[in-house]
Amino acid sequence: MSATWRKWVLVGVVGLVGCRTTGTAVRDAETPRHQVQFEPVTVTGDLELASLNDEELFAGGTSAFAANDFAKAARYFGRLADFFPDSQHRRAALYNAGLAHERLEQWEDANLRFSELADAEKGTGDALDAAFRLAETHYHLERFADAAKVLSTIAARDDLPVGKRLEAQVQQGVCELESGQSEKAETTLRKALGTYEGLSDKDEVEDYFPAQAHFFIGEIYRLHYETVKLDPAKGSDALANDLNYKAELLLSAQGHYLRSIRVGNGHWATAAGSQIGTMYENLYEHLVNSPAPAELDAEEAQVYREELRKKVRVLLTKSINIYERTLEAAERIGSQNAFVDKTRKSLEKMKALLLADTDSTPDASEPAQTDPHS
Repeated sequence: MSATWRKWVLVGVVGLVGCRTTGTAVRDAETPRHQVQFEPVTVTGDLELASLNDEELFAGGTSAFAANDFAKAARYFGRLADFFPDSQHRRAALYNAGLAHERLEQWEDANLRFSELADAEKGTGDALDAAFRLAETHYHLERFADAAKVLSTIAARDDLPVGKRLEAQVQQGVCELESGQSEKAETTLRKALGTYEGLSDKDEVEDYFPAQAHFFIGEIYRLHYETVKLDPAKGSDALANDLNYKAELLLSAQGHYLRSIRVGNGHWATAAGSQIGTMYENLYEHLVNSPAPAELDAEEAQVYREELRKKVRVLLTKSINIYERTLEAAERIGSQNAFVDKTRKSLEKMKALLLADTDSTPDASEPAQTDPHS
């Protein structure tokens, strides 16, 4: 998740709840005994909180969370969840502890908290929300298959509103793409968009998710685009074919990015505009750094470079145009994120390159210089 983008969002008291149990079993006298030894584990209590009851812990955790003191909130909620199993606040404490760890980007700790509460198959309320957040922690821990499994379970539930199912399906597609299953991801994302397009009332779904689906289909084509290498050593015909194919993939990616922009969600519109500009910038870099095919003689190589120069100026101009429009849109909606910063820097870079290219172009009004020795 991106990324950037990506865009998802978790010490702890691992082992205090439901993880370590001891007991005895009746054994046959003839069965040989085996002794298993583990590394010693030291569990340290939080002495500062030891005297507080569950009501005090919940109040303290709530106040700390409201004050953005997420480390303190995690301690209070975690203490309640671990030491007061019968408290009426325990479920809320588990969820809030997970949220606090999220804010601290302590993904493993958040995963632990949400996993105890989550129910992707039948849960509602906090249990359903915890399932979404559990998938998100899997994502940050790069357990993409685990995340996709949780999300696909939610997406398949007929008892949930379409908005929740579509949200789960889009995020599932993102996880599948992150795990390297681009074809499966595209199928999942297109299925989600098919559901969205079939809605008579599209307000049933937040615009964030269809915009995200279009964006990530664009990402799939962008990744395909990046695998196509322009190698002059393969000869001019092969180079031309590769360049045409690369350009087709760029246009396919651009088409999906533009659809993302048209959905109207500020975050993904900015991200999509930035990616379009980046692709034109990338193609520019490929072209200017690519030598002429070796099979061309000096005169043909000169013609090749002149034609290439024209294409390069077009790419520079297009990327500048797209970057400027992206920034204008971001300013209109008040969007400020990593894509906006990236776009602003890229715009300045492209303007400088276009200016340098213009300055280096001979003035057509001046007579061409001739070689006196020719």
